[in-house]
Amino acid sequence: MTTSNHNPYTLGLDQNAANYVPLSPLSFISRAADVYPNRTAVVHSGGVRRTWLETFNRCKQLASALTKRGIGKGDTVAVMAPNLPEVFEAHFGVPATGAVLNALNIRLDAEAIAFILQHGEAKVVIVDREFSEVIQRAVRMMAHKPLVIDIDDPSYEGGELIGTMDYEAFIAEGDVDYAWELPENEWDAITLNYTSGTTGDPKGVVYHHRGAYLNAMSNIVSWGMGHHPVYLWTLPMFHCNGWCFPWAIAASVGVSVCLRHVRADMIYNLIKQEKVNHFCGAPIVLNMLNNADDELKAGIDHEVKVMTAGAAPPAAVIEGMERMGFKVTHVYGLTETYGPSVVCAWHDEWDEKNT
Repeated sequence: MTTSNHNPYTLGLDQNAANYVPLSPLSFISRAADVYPNRTAVVHSGGVRRTWLETFNRCKQLASALTKRGIGKGDTVAVMAPNLPEVFEAHFGVPATGAVLNALNIRLDAEAIAFILQHGEAKVVIVDREFSEVIQRAVRMMAHKPLVIDIDDPSYEGGELIGTMDYEAFIAEGDVDYAWELPENEWDAITLNYTSGTTGDPKGVVYHHRGAYLNAMSNIVSWGMGHHPVYLWTLPMFHCNGWCFPWAIAASVGVSVCLRHVRADMIYNLIKQEKVNHFCGAPIVLNMLNNADDELKAGIDHEVKVMTAGAAPPAAVIEGMERMGFKVTHVYGLTETYGPSVVCAWHDEWDEKNT
């Protein structure tokens, strides 16, 4: 008996533009802008409230401006900022050029930042004024000098502008009709992250478009996010690219509520004002919310889903969150796995269990 590897269904069905598109989370934002152009996409203090079409246009302008400065496939663009709209936009605008986004850990010192920028060969650094001093020191240590662009965010008083121009002036150089294309290969790099590891210098981890797409979709399914979630940025966007939630929010056409500093009063106020129904945070964040004044906790009349990672929170912390109407999901992951890779999936029979 002879066997053959011939598959008749492959005859004449080679991959082409009509039957195959590389997986990339860049497709999420173009769909959001096309289908829901007037839905709110981004909210930030000081009256910033932009639609998906406005956000998409700004991402295209960022991509165009970077391209005009010679940034293209395989180049690295770093950003050093808290959870601001500009960082959200960078998750789309930077890879739209074929370049790779390196979101820097804002807690690192100048020496570590200099190593990362040098090792990642960053050609552009976008920096918020709050971190101008550490970036200025880091750039002085570098052999090559990247283009520095300032984020001049009114929600922060202090710091200084150290760059060639500010972010708004920079994207104004870009074309709102910039026609980006999806990557030719879904295995192309989309972001570069660094993890401290256990010894020596920070270790680089490269994410590709396919993995970012799949993990973003996994977030939506495993957390039951549904359509148009309102997501509060308590989790740093530099941490595994916010566990891929910038792309998950675009896929679900949700609202990205930005938050510069993780403080209990701001979190509770935004939950009530914006009807936030999803946010992520380490157990220490949950504990902070549990220990907040009762007057801050009052007035939440809708379910809020919380995703927490790392070591499992104590039962008392979970119980305290659930008393306030917060539904806690525990996950675990690593920088090397796009953030969450395993989830504690709830079983209905556990509803009757006593702790």
